[in-house]
Amino acid sequence: MEMTFMENLVLEDQALIQQYKIVTAWSDSDHAYTAEMPELPGCMSDGPTETEARQNIQLIAQEWLDTARLLGRPIPQPVRAEAYA
Repeated sequence: MEMTFMENLVLEDQALIQQYKIVTAWSDSDHAYTAEMPELPGCMSDGPTETEARQNIQLIAQEWLDTARLLGRPIPQPVRAEAYA
């Protein structure tokens, strides 16, 4: 069975999202872990555990990409890990 355009796009997005850097930290003020993808401005999430914060950021990143496309905004390419060293 052939994939639809949208199914293919979601798979491509999932592969792209896996390449973005995720920064996690504990937030005393929020009493939760926070996760951020610095390459996607404003793409942040939280969760009671670091694992949940990292899972949540995957969903938020998909929404970020969908919104960028809808608004005609550019989607930044992931920065290679060496660039952060």
